[in-house]
Amino acid sequence: MRQGRVLLADSHQDMLGGVRNLLEGMFETVFMVADERSLIEAAEKLRPDLIVADLSLPVSNEVNVVRRLKKAFPGIKLIILSIHDEGTAVGECLVAGASGFVLKRTAVTDLVPAIETVLKGDIYISPSVVQTSEKAGENFKEAG
Repeated sequence: MRQGRVLLADSHQDMLGGVRNLLEGMFETVFMVADERSLIEAAEKLRPDLIVADLSLPVSNEVNVVRRLKKAFPGIKLIILSIHDEGTAVGECLVAGASGFVLKRTAVTDLVPAIETVLKGDIYISPSVVQTSEKAGENFKEAG
């Protein structure tokens, strides 16, 4: 069954198109924007059920886009797409109010489960991020 509206925000047209193709079967309407200002304006007008946004949108101050969205729309479900797999980036996004964090390189396999998880009210983090964080911890222990 198709759900309501999703708003996608990414400055890379190829990424937007690919994610849109993934989600068109899941949602009644898929909207796309390419920068933070357009994202905020579209969120105000459209009141989507879910926002999937690139962490590094132009004009954005990294996690600032998460804070701005959560301040303006406290109940919005927000999944961040990112090339960054550092635990600190994930942690900052979750603390700021994101409900999910998906790596762009694994979006094809991780985005649908992320959406399903987030719409149920749970938190989703790409498994690759967890593995990278665990490996970094192991390397840190070995170096110490």
